[in-house]
Amino acid sequence: KRYDEWSIDYDKDLTEDFGWNAPKTAADFLVKHIRPDSIVLDAGAGTGLVGMALAAYGFQNITGMDMSKGMLEQAGRKGVYAQLDQMTLGEPLEYDSDTFDAVISVGVMTLGHAAPESFDELVRITKPNGFIVFTIRTDVYLNNGFKEKQEEMAMKKFWRIIEVSEEFQPLPVGEPDVKHQVWVYQVLDY
Repeated sequence: KRYDEWSIDYDKDLTEDFGWNAPKTAADFLVKHIRPDSIVLDAGAGTGLVGMALAAYGFQNITGMDMSKGMLEQAGRKGVYAQLDQMTLGEPLEYDSDTFDAVISVGVMTLGHAAPESFDELVRITKPNGFIVFTIRTDVYLNNGFKEKQEEMAMKKFWRIIEVSEEFQPLPVGEPDVKHQVWVYQVLDY
């Protein structure tokens, strides 16, 4: 409900007031690994800032998924998504297994949003050899179960790590002390 209410001012608040740059940063990593005709899920799409960043690279087969109807309405107005679906990370997703060439999730893997267990469904719906790209706060990664879950999934051969970005400031104006990293995994044919 909070995001439904915030949806109208979200883009201005984050990009103009806080300098939110994580959507473009994560998109820059994803486009190194897939072609523009790939089928991509923007998991936790919000108002569509990641979709806009991917569309700037020529991507057109983007599905946006978010739990907030209001956010999805704003995302739809951007005209960059082929499909928009209201679903919640951490719950079973209504997509067939091996549906997407890649999944991107920006600003979602954190406290009070998507838990580490969300990765299970993202791996299930990503095609073998596809990619999962996400941002995560460095402190949340270390202290809230994400490190352990990511390592467990690699050990069980669900995915393998391709690259991790240097720490960066996703909100340089509003929260300069907060640091994120971009993680890139490739789903294995398990």
